[in-house]
Amino acid sequence: MALIRINFMAASLHRTVPLIVCLPTDKLVPDEQGRPQPVQGPFATLYLLHGILGSEIDWISGTRIQRWADERNLAVVMPAGENSFYTDHPWTGEAYSQFVGQELVDFTRRTFPLSHHRRHTFIGGLSMGGYGALYNGLKFHDTFGAIVSLSAGLNVRPGMEILPQAPQWFAETAAYQHGVFGPDLAAAGRSALNPQVLVTQLLTAHVELPAIFMAIGDRDGLKPVNDEFDQFLTTQRVPHEYLIGSGAHEWDFWDRYLLKALNWLPLTNQGAGVNSGHIKAN
Repeated sequence: MALIRINFMAASLHRTVPLIVCLPTDKLVPDEQGRPQPVQGPFATLYLLHGILGSEIDWISGTRIQRWADERNLAVVMPAGENSFYTDHPWTGEAYSQFVGQELVDFTRRTFPLSHHRRHTFIGGLSMGGYGALYNGLKFHDTFGAIVSLSAGLNVRPGMEILPQAPQWFAETAAYQHGVFGPDLAAAGRSALNPQVLVTQLLTAHVELPAIFMAIGDRDGLKPVNDEFDQFLTTQRVPHEYLIGSGAHEWDFWDRYLLKALNWLPLTNQGAGVNSGHIKAN
């Protein structure tokens, strides 16, 4: 599995941004005569979004995604999302949603041998990135065939304008919330930034929704809002997978449930190749 770190100019963000890509183009598998041959694309692709305070390296350092992707002949694209919640910010000119849902996909498809089919293109994330995966996976439903949302920060909802009088950290401050979701938080909670509102709009338009996988730890403070979204999807008869497991808002949980999510994704082209973990002893 090749691990590639690049920088490219993102027009939607008006700056050069970093990107990490796991790509199985260096993987060798035996042909019918037993001779090692390179795996051929185009590859199914998972776009993975990090959480708040994170960076594009998080998934590599926090989980075993590189090995699991190699086993599945899966390309994985991990962008830097800052603390943006992966929404567009017209008040600053930074369009993070457009970046994730359009520009990043277009750039990586031009640059690497990735599948252009919706059924082979997935988006996932954790915490802030779990929200970003749900929001952008639904918004760009023509691009993404499946969504993986772990411990989603489903903060955009009615009542979000009521902020703590004594914030414990920067994400609870009015300055941060307005910077991410706009000057009118009450309006944001009623808008398509709220995944429940977005799902309702898409169902009304008879849109085929991406498949949805969600997971949350039983000791995670975000469990109530994830339970609520699960109940909403169930009431709306939206097929989805929702798993509750032992754990909190932590990498041990995300590592375990990322593997469950990969097993849930419709991946068929799998198998071990020639690497340091698969060397036959004589």
